[in-house]
Amino acid sequence: MDLTVIAYVIYLLISVALTVWVARTLSRNGRIFLADVLRGNEKLAEAVNHLLVVGFYLVNFGFVALYLSQDESVADARHLFEALSVKLGVVLLVLGVMHLGNVYVLNRIRRRGALEREQTPPVPPQGWTAPATAPGV
Repeated sequence: MDLTVIAYVIYLLISVALTVWVARTLSRNGRIFLADVLRGNEKLAEAVNHLLVVGFYLVNFGFVALYLSQDESVADARHLFEALSVKLGVVLLVLGVMHLGNVYVLNRIRRRGALEREQTPPVPPQGWTAPATAPGV
C-alpha cells in the first residue's frame, strides 16, 4: 500500500477522533455556560447547545475533508510524519480558533445580559400634575 494512502487514513482517523472528542467535551461542559447566558432557560440552552455541536461538526469535518489532499506523495516514514504533523497541526489550530470564537461570542452575550439585569429601573413618579384643560371648555 502506498504511504500517501496510509497518511490519508491516519489523518482522517485522528482528525475525526479529535473533532468528536472536542465537540463532546464542549457540549458537555458548555451546557452550564449556555444556561447562564440564556438566563436559566434550560430547554433553550439545550437546543442552542445541540445546534452549536451540529455546526461545529459540519465546519470541522468539511475542513478536514478539504484539507485531505496532498500535493506530494509520501516517500518514506519521515515524510509521513511531517505530512501528518502539518495537517493535524492545522486541524488543531482550526478547532482551537473555533472554540475561542464561540466562547468570545457567548461571553459577549452573557455580559450584555448581565448589564441589562443590573440596570436600575427609572425613578418612580414624585408628584402628580393635573391635566391641562383645553381653551374654551
